[in-house]
Amino acid sequence: MVAAFFSLAVLAFSLTVEASPVKKRAVPTGVPQYVIDYAPVIRLFSADPYRPSDIGATLPNTTPQINFTLVNNVPDPLTLDNLDALNAQDGANIYLTSKQDVTTNPVWLNGVAPDSSGSIGDAIGSTIIVVDKGNGVVDAFYMYFYAYNWGGVLLGFNVGNHVGDWEHNMIRFNNGQPQQIWFSQHSNGEAFYWNAVQKEGLRPVVYSSNGSHANYATVGAQDRVLPDLDLPGVVFNDFADEGPRWDPVLNSYFYTFDAAASTFGTYDETTPVKYLDFLGKWGDQQYPDSDPRQQNLLDLGLAYKSTGGPTGPKDKGLNRKNVCPDSDSFCFVRSRLDQRDVGDEIY
Repeated sequence: MVAAFFSLAVLAFSLTVEASPVKKRAVPTGVPQYVIDYAPVIRLFSADPYRPSDIGATLPNTTPQINFTLVNNVPDPLTLDNLDALNAQDGANIYLTSKQDVTTNPVWLNGVAPDSSGSIGDAIGSTIIVVDKGNGVVDAFYMYFYAYNWGGVLLGFNVGNHVGDWEHNMIRFNNGQPQQIWFSQHSNGEAFYWNAVQKEGLRPVVYSSNGSHANYATVGAQDRVLPDLDLPGVVFNDFADEGPRWDPVLNSYFYTFDAAASTFGTYDETTPVKYLDFLGKWGDQQYPDSDPRQQNLLDLGLAYKSTGGPTGPKDKGLNRKNVCPDSDSFCFVRSRLDQRDVGDEIY
């Protein structure tokens, strides 16, 4: 299965859109300068065929469905300015479902390869959300969008593929100084003190894993089961390397989030915002076992080749108490990269 991934990568590279080096989105007035100065830089996995994607490009390539049935009476066309209208149609159960069979590798899933400056051209593949928590504490969420997630290999089986992929880092600032950083990894992640992570100048370096785009603080094989422990002999790994450099700041929309009101704001009048309130999923619903595209690992129902698409940025714990999402039973904030240490805090 790993060989199949790399064979697919070779094919997809010939289809991946190359970024135009001409246009880069300007940072609007009002965004705190420290949010830009300390923004993460992403190193994509070298052989990953699924590069960052334009958020809005998902919409003309998908249709809203519930239980594999088209939802009627929706805006036509759907855009980032009206996507929240789907919420009135049982939006939380809606899946933005690919119009093309994803097993045929439609080109739109491949995203856009960054150019030499780290830009993906006119594509907007990131949202940066600033949450002012008061008393000098600001959380900045750096969200990254990919049109497709290749899930990895478990016990020789390809599992966890899905359309749509939202990953993120969160940096907690105190009076403009970065203190801690969160790396999202699938449904969980890792947290570090600021001084622990690698930097490019002032900016933390984030390593995006092969196909799944989980974010890691180091290169190499990454333990997906218990990432904070990094146990030897793990059977389910991600892999990260120092591949193409993507600078999400060059290709981002910028927002504020009012946690008390649960509302988003923009820094200008041209940035679309309503898509952030969409309650549904940014990809296909998990295919049933009867679908020939589906595989059930060992027929145990524990892992599937194809899974459902993810929810969007609003569901990523924007009002979390600690640097880790509140859904985490424990929040380990690590003081070093290689393993947990006696100086680590547990929340």
